Amino acid sequence: MSSPWTVAGTDSAHASFARQERQHEAVIGDRTELPPTNVAGAGVRRLVRESWQRSLSLRLDPLTAQAAPTLSADDLGRLRPHHPLAAVLPVINRLLVRHAAEFGLIVAVADETGRLLWIDGDSAVRTRAEDMHFVVGADWSEARVGTSAPGTALTLDHGIQIQRAEHFSQLAHSFSCTAVPVHDPVTQAVLGVIDITGGDGAVAPQTLPLMEAAVAALEAELCINSLRAPGPARGRPSGFAASNVLLSVLGTEHGVLHGAAGPGTPGRFGAPVPGAHPSADLSRRHAEILLLLAWHRQGLSAERLAAYLSDDQPHAVENLRAEMVRLRRVLAGSHPTLRIASRPYRLETGIDTDAGRLLALLGRGAHRMALAAYRGPVLPGSSAPGVTEIRAEVSRRLRQTLLSDASVEVLLDYARSDEATWDNEVWRACRELLPARSPQRAAVVAHLGGIEAEFAA
Repeated sequence: MSSPWTVAGTDSAHASFARQERQHEAVIGDRTELPPTNVAGAGVRRLVRESWQRSLSLRLDPLTAQAAPTLSADDLGRLRPHHPLAAVLPVINRLLVRHAAEFGLIVAVADETGRLLWIDGDSAVRTRAEDMHFVVGADWSEARVGTSAPGTALTLDHGIQIQRAEHFSQLAHSFSCTAVPVHDPVTQAVLGVIDITGGDGAVAPQTLPLMEAAVAALEAELCINSLRAPGPARGRPSGFAASNVLLSVLGTEHGVLHGAAGPGTPGRFGAPVPGAHPSADLSRRHAEILLLLAWHRQGLSAERLAAYLSDDQPHAVENLRAEMVRLRRVLAGSHPTLRIASRPYRLETGIDTDAGRLLALLGRGAHRMALAAYRGPVLPGSSAPGVTEIRAEVSRRLRQTLLSDASVEVLLDYARSDEATWDNEVWRACRELLPARSPQRAAVVAHLGGIEAEFAA
């Protein structure tokens, strides 16, 4: 099960490129819709074909589609110093540019609309890329040039690799590229995209996970910068004011609130924040209420919230109102900036949950980071119907995403967790993904035998 986001494993590079070129010629021959051929037989990934179709629907011509400079030198001079990613350029240089230049690659940073703001790396590749208008100020959104790593990554909000003839524009067929969007670490708004472009080395199997790790470092740096910034909004990069309060509910019976009353280094996906407001242990009921309000940000009526907390208890609404009084009293002492409004009940200030962050990581394809953040089911001791639904959703999405997209190494780590120890389908997937000569294969086969014997008993 190869990842749909990468080009690795689709066949040898030359054979794959030849098929891509033939399919691309078919697109050029009929610029109204893609030929109704089998996706796998065509040798072109589904997401590429869907991107080509979007490009055609915009009446782009694959023979002439090219980026156009939309930002003048004056525009760039005004925009770049104030863009959120300007603050992390030193990190981009240290993690990506320095190494990219050594391997004949270039690194580009684009804003959230696909306009290239900075390009650095190998000078010869930069010169060649100018022929297809891959230059600062140019618009490389999918709406302008069709399928490309930066434009399609922004369209799908996911890291992606595009190899040579997978580009919609024929002008880009001598290049391959990998791109990963960058998000505001709290609001999850897209701030821009980081792209590596060059030869086929730009889509090597290790490139996408390395870039995802680099982007995670960038987002951590953005979070640190926002905490250090003055003002009530604490300098949020996307312009939104947000609380730096985190509710941990993964693998804990009662839930813990981690606040940030002052500057400090943010913890990793739910860990306490050194130098911040002390953590506060919650009762199970208070953790359930805060989780439900964080999950349903639009707010919940007293009746709906009571139903989420209990199947059918008499006086459920009255009991809830009394519990809300106690919860507000607890928050006033431990996290005074965290307030709950009424009619409907809703959080007036921002609060993150480690479960929500985990789902965001899965959505961006950061599978290893998501698995590392998963410390167990959501409030495992809770029987509240609304919490049970959230617990099932998080576990289901983790399992399904890892089964469909994760590397075999990540899937093996998941299989060894308490949650998947007896999951026959997960272990079978590991067996199918492992090479025949892998030293880990024998242990997987033996474990599968144990599962089958257990179920047969």
